[in-house]
Amino acid sequence: MGYQRLSIIGAGSWGLALAGAAQRAGRDVTVWTRSRQAAETLLQTRQSPRLPGARIDDRIAITSALEEAARCDALLLVVPAQALREVAVALAPLITNGMPVVACAKGIERGTRKFMTEVIAQAAPNAAPGVLSGPSFASDVVRGLPTAVTLAAAEEKVAADLSRALGSSTFRPYHSTDLRGVEIGGAAKNVLAIAAGVVSGRGLGASAAAALTTRGFAELMRFGRALGARPETLTGLSGLGDLILSCSTPQSRNFSLGLALGQGLSPLEALDTRKLAEGVYTASVLSEIARDAEVEMPIVDAVADVVEGKASVDDAIGRLLARPVRSEV
Repeated sequence: MGYQRLSIIGAGSWGLALAGAAQRAGRDVTVWTRSRQAAETLLQTRQSPRLPGARIDDRIAITSALEEAARCDALLLVVPAQALREVAVALAPLITNGMPVVACAKGIERGTRKFMTEVIAQAAPNAAPGVLSGPSFASDVVRGLPTAVTLAAAEEKVAADLSRALGSSTFRPYHSTDLRGVEIGGAAKNVLAIAAGVVSGRGLGASAAAALTTRGFAELMRFGRALGARPETLTGLSGLGDLILSCSTPQSRNFSLGLALGQGLSPLEALDTRKLAEGVYTASVLSEIARDAEVEMPIVDAVADVVEGKASVDDAIGRLLARPVRSEV
């Protein structure tokens, strides 16, 4: 099956970047935004303050009507992880049986501890859940810079067809059927990127940054194996690839928030001055799931304690450095 008509649910920076990528791939694209006023402004200006200097192609339709957006072959949900259920519930009556609904958020729902494809399956039973994740910044994608990601669906053909529908010379989705592995990589790397930002903000040096990223990846691998993820997914674009990107630059929202924490801001102050950082909402639930699965994730635990105000940055660092010397395996 081909997917010619694609709808992007969410007009934030990542949603508009994906809309541009889909349009460059030759698809018929509709972008949905909740606000009618926002839709009218985007239609009139063809520009978004979230992507300065980038123009929204005239061939991309923009609407605030979910019914209009749902007239498509596949939906990409590009909304924050903690808001995804609400949007999926609203879309559920409009989704035809077997329509792919692809989560483009990286997180775990608080309270239910469900991953995004599980939320879609529960909230919209007619949908065929998928997930898109990987090392990608909206600013790179919207400029047409080379980017590679992973797109996973339960059925190999659906994942492959969706990847072809979105793929172009500059945007390359690799397909997979390992939904859980792709989701674990995206959720865990956000939390670990906060830790990497703290290391940078505290001025702990390049050696500490390298150690943090490496040991963080070891935690991600342990967690993934315990939950049935494939090792090749965790070492691929949506795991190691995204971790490297997010732990290396303040362009990452999660790294940027960690940077602020490392420089002495309180969690509340850091949240007030940064864009949405999904890792803040994922840290505690990731730590809880790991604890129940008897998986050691000391860096994740430390981030959860810091963002929830249960420990200071210095206390969390001291606790990590005081851990017993052990085998690296």
